[in-house]
Amino acid sequence: MSLPTLERTVSRSTARVRSTRPVVVAPELRISDNPAAAVLRAATGGPVSRDNAARATGLSIATVNRQVSALLNAGLLRERPDLTASGAVGRPRVPFEIDHDAYLTISVHIGAAATKIVAADLRGRILGGLAIATPQTGQEFAVTTVARSARAFLQRWHRRKPLWAGVAIGGRVDSQTGVVDHPKLGWRGAPLGAVLAEVLELPVSVAPHVEAMAASELLLPTVEREAADVWSGLTKGSSLYFYVRETAGVAVTLDGRVHTPSNGPGSIAHLPTGSDVECGCGRKGCFEVTVGDRALHARAVGRGIIPAHNGTGGTTIADLYRAAADGSHPARDLLTERATTLGHTVALIRDLLNPDRVVLGGQAFTTYRPALAHVSRAFNQATALPPTDIRITGFAPKVQEFAAVVTSLTPLYTDPLTALRRATLT
Repeated sequence: MSLPTLERTVSRSTARVRSTRPVVVAPELRISDNPAAAVLRAATGGPVSRDNAARATGLSIATVNRQVSALLNAGLLRERPDLTASGAVGRPRVPFEIDHDAYLTISVHIGAAATKIVAADLRGRILGGLAIATPQTGQEFAVTTVARSARAFLQRWHRRKPLWAGVAIGGRVDSQTGVVDHPKLGWRGAPLGAVLAEVLELPVSVAPHVEAMAASELLLPTVEREAADVWSGLTKGSSLYFYVRETAGVAVTLDGRVHTPSNGPGSIAHLPTGSDVECGCGRKGCFEVTVGDRALHARAVGRGIIPAHNGTGGTTIADLYRAAADGSHPARDLLTERATTLGHTVALIRDLLNPDRVVLGGQAFTTYRPALAHVSRAFNQATALPPTDIRITGFAPKVQEFAAVVTSLTPLYTDPLTALRRATLT
């Protein structure tokens, strides 16, 4: 099918589909109080007994038993009789787990330079993925190209039933409609959710990417964190999630819910840093152009730290990291400059909001680990408040992919039985 034909088909079909069923569903970036959702989340870390699920969720054992039965009948859970303790009698003693073989979700993170497309099981584990360059030649072509790429990737997974699609993207997102404004890409009113829903023939949720990253800290287990932690630590009180890579952003969580302003996320892109880097807004020293990957790479080339081109083509920020790792003092000094700016700015936002903890995410924090000491030093020098809990995201270096994964899973993690019915009707 040609691109113009596909675009006309998408336009006609989207109007028809919207008249009969909601194809774009706003993600709820929170810990749900739905009993079935609580039981499902209890199994994200692996097989669990009903007694342990009751302790983890705070539900009665009778409620857990009812929800387990409903989720087993729906095919979202499966029992593990092979793990039953010796001498145990009766079905309630049989551990259960998420059925992570039957279903998947398709998840897309659209970045300023690269787009990541991944498949994930219902536990939030990534099964596989691919990366494409984010199209820069107009929003209709870009949205259609991303949708077609996601459809082609989804066709590889013919042994699993896809249930949902999730998209995490910068800019301003209308989560109710999936319409996106993304100034860096030149998108205005892009019908991202509707196009993906039609091309993939799945319900779709679209979320601002930094808010989705904050949600992944609440909802998805990591290598370092078992599922039991989902109901402790990060879900209580407040957290500030601070992200920097190509773009920069912050999100706040309050008692297990990501704060989602009705008019879109706030911006830290133009906070002053005191640097002499010129910004497209006409000022100098704006935060994003001072610490973003593309701007940092340009300064490294301008200072002669790395060449503009290498044997395989143009250099990237990875060449700067490699130069620093290989002992280049100018490369290390430039990364230290950025780390110092990061630490000062994190302290500024932390002192303004005074959250219970701070989570740092994005490759600006996680790719070059020696810089973290400079981030910490600058933070401690700049903050006027007592020490606080600061941690690095457990999803590095795939924080963007997991932001998309959690967006695709939030409907199931909010109300799994309703989400399954909706997915089945699609």
